[in-house]
Amino acid sequence: MKLRSRRSFLALGTGAIVIGVGAFTVTRPALRAQTAMTLTPPEALVAARSGEILLVDIRRPDEWRLTGVAEPAVTIDMRAPDFTAQLQQLRQSRSQPVAVICARGVRSARLSRRLEEAQLGPILDVPEGMLGSFAGPGWLKRDLPVREYS
Repeated sequence: MKLRSRRSFLALGTGAIVIGVGAFTVTRPALRAQTAMTLTPPEALVAARSGEILLVDIRRPDEWRLTGVAEPAVTIDMRAPDFTAQLQQLRQSRSQPVAVICARGVRSARLSRRLEEAQLGPILDVPEGMLGSFAGPGWLKRDLPVREYS
């Protein structure tokens, strides 16, 4: 991973993907153009608060009530028949990157791939999820802000 001080969002076709997060950018090697890039929860928090990405919690309402929702995230149950329509309505533009988060990264990885295949990108995955996973401790254990779901 390489840090740069200039801002840009996703640059494909150069052998690397550059993601703007706050005042710095993170460059990661592009393994496959079809694979969604990932963000850590702190990166997702900064980018969502600044409006650079739309952070979407794709879990179920019972899960949102149990743990709360990441403070800057919008909630769309991934099982909703109109998921894609809701997603498109919430984006500031078709080019605004969407980051998806679930409980432990399994559903977000699966949905990220589907959204990329449907050419609804740019799509980013938060694989640590709310509860943590092999990718890291997760939103809650990192003590990042949450709000109650009602």
